[in-house]
Amino acid sequence: MKRHIATIVFGILLIVAGLNHFVNGDFYLKIMPPYLPKPELLIVLSGIAEIICGLALLIKKTRRLGGWLTILLLIAVFPANVQMTINGMDNRNLLYYLSIGRLIVQILLIWWIFVLTKPVKIKS
Repeated sequence: MKRHIATIVFGILLIVAGLNHFVNGDFYLKIMPPYLPKPELLIVLSGIAEIICGLALLIKKTRRLGGWLTILLLIAVFPANVQMTINGMDNRNLLYYLSIGRLIVQILLIWWIFVLTKPVKIKS
């Protein structure tokens, strides 16, 4: 039951994060790596992807697929989080250190979603 609730919470967080791409697009624009083309389009697409992943986690039949898609998404957006840290290297203020923490959290989120979407082994 706890695992189910954690997956639902993660799904809701992804949906909220995805919607945030449309509300605060300028924030994401600032952390887009400069080598990526069409950053505005990538922000929209990653927001849509987060919403789809979140919805997939909420539906029992699509939960495992949603978990794997979420893992792929978290890997895909990792360069933007690295860019956020690079952008803050000159200031070394609180936001810089939080961005380093965000990199660590992103890796933990990948592990968490992997654990949450693994098939449950029923003990006999």
